[in-house]
Amino acid sequence: MALEKASIDILSGSKAGAQIRVMFNPSEYTIERSNAYKSTSIPGLGGPLIHFINGEADVLSMELFLDDYTDKPADRSNVTQRLDEFANLLEIDNDQHAPPIVRFVWGKLSFKAIIEKLSRKLAMFQPDGRPVRATVNVSFKEYKTLSELVTRPRLQSADKSKRRVIVGLDSLWLLASREYHDAASWRGIANANDLDDPRDIVSGQWVTIPPLEQRDGIRRSI
Repeated sequence: MALEKASIDILSGSKAGAQIRVMFNPSEYTIERSNAYKSTSIPGLGGPLIHFINGEADVLSMELFLDDYTDKPADRSNVTQRLDEFANLLEIDNDQHAPPIVRFVWGKLSFKAIIEKLSRKLAMFQPDGRPVRATVNVSFKEYKTLSELVTRPRLQSADKSKRRVIVGLDSLWLLASREYHDAASWRGIANANDLDDPRDIVSGQWVTIPPLEQRDGIRRSI
């Protein structure tokens, strides 16, 4: 099987369409993902209520090796030029006033991202001080447009009425915390369900969660 070289394709800005081919494929890479959560303290409970805020972007990290001492690149570029190519991906592009969007491609791996972090370690030099061997640690943060974030997965709008069933010892303030990220907004749910006493609910009962803009006349997003 032929060796397929990894590359970094520039997708936006004045250099859109350009490609940086790595000298040596990475020996390994890491993909990390995390979520952001918020803790809400509820009086009388043994711990904080944890609810989801949003997902963080995937981060692809790897180490790339550069060497023009024993392995001369086909295009005759040297390590210094290659290091400058990588560093330029962090520079603000004049056309879009931001660093360019790129795609790391290696075989079936295709990762659309921005360069979040890059570090360079120079390990070998010519007598005149010119570097001939280096390693580059690079972190790619996944890039998605607003339409991609909204449609995959498609989120249920916070501006539409919803129905939820009461489970176990559920309460209106717990529902408000889950739906609105604000336990104090339980009154909007009570009013929408004609509940004079917020504790007058039982397991298995269905309640209506009103749209955010109907709680106080102001449209909000969560």
